[in-house]
Amino acid sequence: MIMRLEGKKVVSLVHHDFEDLELWYPILRLREEGAVVHLAGEQAEKEYIGKYGVPAKSDYSYSDINGEEYDAILVPGGWAPDKIRRFPEVLSLLQHFEENKKPIGQICHAGWVLISAKILQGKKVTSTPGIKDDMENAGATWYDEPVVVDGHLVSSRRPPDLPDYLREFIKVIEQK
Repeated sequence: MIMRLEGKKVVSLVHHDFEDLELWYPILRLREEGAVVHLAGEQAEKEYIGKYGVPAKSDYSYSDINGEEYDAILVPGGWAPDKIRRFPEVLSLLQHFEENKKPIGQICHAGWVLISAKILQGKKVTSTPGIKDDMENAGATWYDEPVVVDGHLVSSRRPPDLPDYLREFIKVIEQK
């Protein structure tokens, strides 16, 4: 069996009220392809609860994560991004991935975190339509598409778009 992402390491951010499918579907798909995926939250080894009650336990705290050790980063949607964006270490981490052109995956409200990291100027993106104005005000060009790939940045709108999102995100990680 071919593991397309064997040897790749991905960090996924988590906090309470994440959108359950937008956190777990990408993690499971990446693991199916052989990637090692770690969850980072405000605190290490803490259980965070999704919008629909699905738990996720962090492996590390945000401050434990060294971007040099990871090949890609995932930001889930839900209401968690409004919490995640408040941590300077997360914003620095996203800036590291942007500066080094490492794959960044964001879905739904995750765009809020990228806005706070100030990395959307001139980018092509999508998100939940509810934050379209926020994305555009941050300097991005917004499209109403299931997935938008702009170099190393892969964005998506909502759970029904997850298959398209992961198909493209996996391709981008493979190419890096």
